[in-house]
Amino acid sequence: MVDTPVPASPLARPCARSRRAQDKSWRHPFLAHLAASSNVAASARAADVATSIAYEARRRDPQFYREWQEALCEGYEHLEMSLLQRLRDGEIKPARDAKKGVRVFDNATALRLLVVHRDSVSRQQAIRDNRDTGAILEAINARIDKMRSARAIEAQPAPRAGDDAHDAGEDDAGEDDAGA
Repeated sequence: MVDTPVPASPLARPCARSRRAQDKSWRHPFLAHLAASSNVAASARAADVATSIAYEARRRDPQFYREWQEALCEGYEHLEMSLLQRLRDGEIKPARDAKKGVRVFDNATALRLLVVHRDSVSRQQAIRDNRDTGAILEAINARIDKMRSARAIEAQPAPRAGDDAHDAGEDDAGEDDAGA
């Protein structure tokens, strides 16, 4: 009887998708695109990774979750800036039977997007602000120390104009007495 080789099961080999998930090199391009677009599916396509892998990595890795939220926050800040520009400048669209376009100020869709994501952006901004608490406390403590030093200097008696030589002599005499 001859042994025939058994082909390896497709489940035995890691598929390209799972190798890509373990690779993690897709994360930086994904997050960069997410910060620019606020669009997870487009960011996954740009990073050449399945959206399911991106979502799974977000669920499993707390650091990646934080980076994801920061990128989304940045993306919505970009959207807000674009919206503000559109509110100020409007969009020029072709007008019927006119030589020039008409400036249109239709921002309903952008406003709806901002409303939908307001909570997540607010939450991420609060997290970002909370991280700066240590630096704020250090600055406050440094300021308090500076105020204490200034107050201590102010509390010292100022030398009188006519007694400079006399005070210096008294200090020297006082030091001699203290040493004896």
